[in-house]
Amino acid sequence: MTGTHEVDSDFLALPLDALADAALQVARDAGASYAAVRVQRVRDVVVRVRDHAVEGTSDETDAGLSVRVVLDGAWGFAATGELSTTAAAATAALALRSAAVARPLVRRRVELAPVPRQQGTWVSDYDVDPTTVPAHEQAALLQGWTEQVLRAGATHADATVMSVKEQKLYADLDGSRTVQQRVRMHPEVTAVVAADGDVDTVRSLAPPVGRGWEYLTAPGAPLPAEVPGLAEAAREKLAAPSVAPGRYDLVIDPSQLWLTIHESVAHATELDRALGYEAAYAGTSFATPEKLGTRRYGSPLMHVTGDRSEPHGLSTVGWDDEGVPAQRWDIVRDGVHVGYQLDRAMAAERGEPSNGCAYADTAVHAPLQRMPNVSLAADPDGPDLAGLVAGVEDGILVLGDRSWSIDMQRYNFQFTGQQFHRIKGGRLAGMLRDVAYQGSTPTFWAGLSAVGGPSTWSLQGALNCGKGQPGQAAPVSHGCPAVVVSQVSVLNTEEEGA
Repeated sequence: MTGTHEVDSDFLALPLDALADAALQVARDAGASYAAVRVQRVRDVVVRVRDHAVEGTSDETDAGLSVRVVLDGAWGFAATGELSTTAAAATAALALRSAAVARPLVRRRVELAPVPRQQGTWVSDYDVDPTTVPAHEQAALLQGWTEQVLRAGATHADATVMSVKEQKLYADLDGSRTVQQRVRMHPEVTAVVAADGDVDTVRSLAPPVGRGWEYLTAPGAPLPAEVPGLAEAAREKLAAPSVAPGRYDLVIDPSQLWLTIHESVAHATELDRALGYEAAYAGTSFATPEKLGTRRYGSPLMHVTGDRSEPHGLSTVGWDDEGVPAQRWDIVRDGVHVGYQLDRAMAAERGEPSNGCAYADTAVHAPLQRMPNVSLAADPDGPDLAGLVAGVEDGILVLGDRSWSIDMQRYNFQFTGQQFHRIKGGRLAGMLRDVAYQGSTPTFWAGLSAVGGPSTWSLQGALNCGKGQPGQAAPVSHGCPAVVVSQVSVLNTEEEGA
């Protein structure tokens, strides 16, 4: 997908080709089997409003150049913030020296899956670059929303919008040379209600997305439509009865289900994690390769894909950070685990092509194997949300994400949410408080008993998926429909905390 915009002229005005050529020539002369140059610029703009006042603004740009090499079977990496040909050549030389130092410690030579030469330009699909909207205009929009929330009876109201523009050149010894630009946004509005010494909150459900400023201002935009009802939802939640622990059928909205997918499926099917290479940051994975193709991950209704091309996805790109073009593939098919997320090194280990899962969040970080948009498919003939609720005799509707916890093998977990609605006899019967659900990954997904239709499918996600040492934050979307999961263990968080 290529948007209607072109890459910003001030980025193209940088000596991109000269930088790449200078660094690659040094690597070529040294006999590197692989070398890649990445020039990356990321701009982050944040505006925060608390009640009637602007609480803070920030506008930061991070730019630099990195060189990654494979020399004599060992990785080398170096980066600089100076964008000159002299600095590029020196950075390549430093990357080669780091590979030479690492070589005696390498027990298995680095091999990379081949990829055909790639050349081109890609820009994500948006109308208005959100980083170019003046801060006072952004603040005025947020203040209008907080005014609505306060007028509706909230004690406090918070509103935030984060906008990001990411630009990068990738060039390697095989002749690939690509330039891309993408934008993303994350808006939030929260209503805070206090009464009788108790406090509760309800946050908006509109997700972060790879779109422009029109996401907040176009007719039918999701977040503005939520704002008038946030205070009433918070008051109802504050006054709601506490949940009785037990087993319930859960109707889980995409605004919550995405996080369960993220933690129990997406992270668990990163091959480096499954092989134990990634362990220090949030553990390994139970989904090890010896059972690929036979492991029952969930019910036959479960179909999960990895996708780097989903329109407006946070992980959508033209090419990954190893020059692999965007693509789509199955991770779970008919409830069976059939695929992993792969960068070129992990793909070579399995004797497969890479599916384009390398990403670095800044120029000074080396690319890691990072997840694509990992999504659960809707049932083409499935019911709408009301139809799913109507099929549940004794259950809870869960909306929005809040806190979560999962063990070091992506197996046992616990999740909460923003709103919980009791279901009795196929009808909603008022809000509940203090709800959390828990389970183990295969048991939970085996309970997937109904999948909503296309009208319930929504692209959700986060800007800050963490991985690696030093830690990196990656944006990722998870599309999913509303679903029913049968007989899930529900806890009362107030009782558990006490």
